[in-house]
Amino acid sequence: MADHSLLGLRDISHRFGERAPSVVDRLLGRAPRPGKVTHAVNHVDLDVRAGEVVGLVGESGCGKSTLGRIAAGLIRPSEGSVEVDGVTIAGMDAEQARRTRLRVQMIFQDPYASLNPRRRIMDAVGEAVRVHRIVPPAEVDAYVCHQLERAGLDPALRGRYPHQFSGGQRQRIGIARALAVRPDMLVCDEAVAALDVSIQAQVLNVFMDLREQLNLTYLFISHDLGVVEHLSDRVVVMYLGRVVETAPVRELYDHPAHPYTQALLAEVPRIDVRHKRFSTIRGEIPSPLNPPSGCHFHPRCPFATERCRLEVPVLKPVGGGHFSACHLNEGH
Repeated sequence: MADHSLLGLRDISHRFGERAPSVVDRLLGRAPRPGKVTHAVNHVDLDVRAGEVVGLVGESGCGKSTLGRIAAGLIRPSEGSVEVDGVTIAGMDAEQARRTRLRVQMIFQDPYASLNPRRRIMDAVGEAVRVHRIVPPAEVDAYVCHQLERAGLDPALRGRYPHQFSGGQRQRIGIARALAVRPDMLVCDEAVAALDVSIQAQVLNVFMDLREQLNLTYLFISHDLGVVEHLSDRVVVMYLGRVVETAPVRELYDHPAHPYTQALLAEVPRIDVRHKRFSTIRGEIPSPLNPPSGCHFHPRCPFATERCRLEVPVLKPVGGGHFSACHLNEGH
């Protein structure tokens, strides 16, 4: 693992539903009418070092998929900047930005929805290769065969359509398509969540084998804490658009500091724990349309104080490369 940061997210915020000024608004010099705004990501900083696997976890609706799409360059943040090798993408010229964006590719949760049902697999994997001139035109077919084989698929099947493959095979096609542009980093958004457990293990093994072969870097987004524990070097926990805790994987699983992380880990099934009654975290995750004041977790936290309701906690070190955004941890 390298010491330098391959991907850097700096003070990233993203809001859905913000209205751009209309022609009349611009002519009159007025602000657009306010609408319902979803605060998906709020002032997040994140570094992923070259060769590292970072697990990004949290409940549905916490903003982790939005953050992943920002990292992969699929959407632009409302505020903040994205850096690759310490250089801000927004400051690059068009050609440099194009080459840089190829270095970070995304694997989606639903492999069928991410593939064009009217295109053969050879075209799905080979299109970006042709457009970006990764190899000479005469070598594209052989190159596509190599990518499919590396992802664990028989190249002889490249003339088929997506519906002729199983879910696990389609996810392998998505992996081959991402690898075809020779990325340095993959953003995996719930990449195995839609697969059967036995197929999950096979696809996860593909990810780990590729990490060794190609020295790939991963941002692995998942709600499955068991999978994240198995794969990751470091874990980042999000809640309602904010990072609430981050630590090396063993440190976080053995010594969770934030009450939200503690609640999540308490409900992870363990082979050595029997006759336990599992329950969800009390209450429901608040709406990102109207997030709570102070610490977003305070309406569900059993340890919340008046300060938690009023003051936003910031990430502070609690030892061993471990950071937590909780007022209760300030004595560490």
